[in-house]
Amino acid sequence: MPVVTLTELTLRSLKPVPGRQVTYIDKSLKGFGVRVTDKGHMAYVLTLGANRRRVKLGEVGILKLADARTKARTILAEKQLGHHAPVGSTTYQEASATFLEAAKAKNRPRTVKDYTRLLTRHGFGLDKLCDIQPKSIQAKLDKLPPGERAHAYAALSIFFRWCLRRNLIDRNPSERVEKPANGKSRDRVLGDDELRAVWNACRGMFGDIVKLCILTGQRRSEIAQLQRGWIQNDLVTFPAEVTKNKRKHTFPIGPLARQIIEAQPRRNDTPYLFPARNWGRGKKAAFYASWGRDKSALDKGSGITNWVIHDLRRTLASGWQRLGIPIEVTETYLNHRSGTFAGIVSVYQRHTYLDEMRAAVARWEAKLEALIGH
Repeated sequence: MPVVTLTELTLRSLKPVPGRQVTYIDKSLKGFGVRVTDKGHMAYVLTLGANRRRVKLGEVGILKLADARTKARTILAEKQLGHHAPVGSTTYQEASATFLEAAKAKNRPRTVKDYTRLLTRHGFGLDKLCDIQPKSIQAKLDKLPPGERAHAYAALSIFFRWCLRRNLIDRNPSERVEKPANGKSRDRVLGDDELRAVWNACRGMFGDIVKLCILTGQRRSEIAQLQRGWIQNDLVTFPAEVTKNKRKHTFPIGPLARQIIEAQPRRNDTPYLFPARNWGRGKKAAFYASWGRDKSALDKGSGITNWVIHDLRRTLASGWQRLGIPIEVTETYLNHRSGTFAGIVSVYQRHTYLDEMRAAVARWEAKLEALIGH
């Protein structure tokens, strides 16, 4: 790190170095300096302590040099007197708990649950944030299988960016960690024989959810949260807070789907068609969420393995394509707003395709009824 005499004139003469971030240390005050990125962004910094922690004091151009130097002297004096708690002294456990609490206000419960699992299982416990290095994160990720590695990297990156925005750390350690390669996209589509075997093996509440996923191609989390108040005649409307893309979604259903819905017991203590099994007995989850156990039983009963419920969404799309249903009708039905409806089209395309979707649903249910011998 070059040592210079920092003045207002010196600041104007500092130039960015391509591909490098350079910190210029002030000759008159130990640890005080200016960091210049390769993009020309400049900030006052103070490096202190045995492990060379760096505190960002403010932006050049917003904070005057004299004020930044005074702030640096104050921090150094407080540290010497034992009063200054340096940036990064918060533990990972404390910070992640605060992050998860904040996440509840703007994320879906499933997202918060995933964050909690990933940040706990692949976290750093009582380590101080300032002690967490990129190599420590990389070492954890390298031990994980590809899918879990990608999820853990995403959660940790989001968490550390949050810490940086709240001045809990001066540097984001995840920025220098190699981003895992994107996992191979799933392309599993259940064949007719497999679809018949799965349908005939469906039992109970979980089985009805799976059947509705086969019939409608909607996401499993959306079907699990289905409420009677969202159903008017042959139309179902998912509110924006339930859907993945945060868009209200209205779609038609056929007689077979309505028959499954009407067969669900009516309860006064919950609005959900598929409430959690222990709802009302201290169970926190309000709607069905026992996916792992019931899916394993379904695989055993059907003899069909190596598939997930989300594959039923792709199966419907492929089945509709074979029936000659236009892709824009399929994407509208699945509430899929990329691809055909990306960019400017999503702004001006407001046709609901309700009639076209009703016709497609009728053809799909007819095919399924012939397939399963209903």
